[in-house]
Amino acid sequence: MNSERSADIQNLTLRDLDRIIEMAWEDRTPFEAIEYQFGLSEQKVIALMRTELKGSSFRLWRKRVNSGVSKKHLKKRSSEMQRFKCSRQRAISGNKISKR
Repeated sequence: MNSERSADIQNLTLRDLDRIIEMAWEDRTPFEAIEYQFGLSEQKVIALMRTELKGSSFRLWRKRVNSGVSKKHLKKRSSEMQRFKCSRQRAISGNKISKR
């Protein structure tokens, strides 16, 4: 692990890291959902992605996040889309939100 990573990121399990990366790649999952579930701000997610992905994959991800395709920022979403996940998506057993 990179020494630049914050204590928040260093304390995450491998399973949590995998889930955060998966959520970061999903177009409809906003950074706010990641922060709500794992306590990582957008900047920390970007830092995590920078250290965990290959350089080319990170650049591709950043390009996608900043494009019109991704709805990673709540300000870019339509007011009709208010859920963190698709209504047709099954609950994920390892997901802390689904266990409430």
